[in-house]
Amino acid sequence: MTALGHVPGPTSAQVSGEEAQKRGWTGYLLMLPGTFWLVMFFVVPTVTLVASSLYDPSGSLLDGYQMTWHVANYSDAIAEYWPAFVRSFVYAAIATLTCILLGFPLAYAIAFKAGRWRNLMLVAVIAPFFTSFLVRTLSWKLLLGDNSFITNLINSLPGIDGLRLLATPFAVVTGLTYNFLPFMVLPLYASLEKIDLRLLEAGSDLYASPITTFRLVTLPLAMPGLVAGTLLTFIPACGDFINAELLGNTRTRMIGNDIQGLFNASALPAASALSVILMVVIVGMVFLYVRKAGTEELV
Repeated sequence: MTALGHVPGPTSAQVSGEEAQKRGWTGYLLMLPGTFWLVMFFVVPTVTLVASSLYDPSGSLLDGYQMTWHVANYSDAIAEYWPAFVRSFVYAAIATLTCILLGFPLAYAIAFKAGRWRNLMLVAVIAPFFTSFLVRTLSWKLLLGDNSFITNLINSLPGIDGLRLLATPFAVVTGLTYNFLPFMVLPLYASLEKIDLRLLEAGSDLYASPITTFRLVTLPLAMPGLVAGTLLTFIPACGDFINAELLGNTRTRMIGNDIQGLFNASALPAASALSVILMVVIVGMVFLYVRKAGTEELV
């Protein structure tokens, strides 16, 4: 055989280099849908919102707005609407705390005590999502009405007469708690379900009380779910406006109601400034909370 009949093939180093290049391009191609979604539905709206917050407030939707870099829109918004900001964060914090108090025992029972009823209880947790957010909130308007069974039962107690539940902060916080409770229960259940029961048994074997075992074993292992549930509950509760609109009154308005009212009134710069402030404050609070909680594993 002569040397002309031999065709040299690619070396192993060349093959591995081509495979690595293909894998690199495959990664970029897989990122394209997510990147497109992120740009179209987060970056573009956020940039548009920030730009709108700097428009000349004397403009209108009919005549148009001019970009005058009117930074005073932010100071004016804070000066006029700070009570609604404080009220929103207080309501959201109370609702989140209530969701923790209600959701943790429920998630614990589903994870460790439900047995063959576990799937049924999980379906019961997500069952409210089968109806719309608006319908669920309207149902509480009936339950907390002046002539409802709950209100009449409370007013029948000794020493209580003429108590109103609807159109009060209690009604708004109740609606927030009810609507966002599944967002607390599901992440908590996901974390609790991963806990090895032998760890809990080891705590008992070492003569630790149930409270000590919970504090030193269960709670630290459930922290990722607790952090995720807190964020999923607190963030949407801060910007919610339906519960305050349907269950509250003019004195229980949240910042979401003011933003909606300003957009409806074509006060685009003020509404955008309030939205940007709300977003920045929430991001800052979430950042501090995650650092304080000491966990970055949210699921």
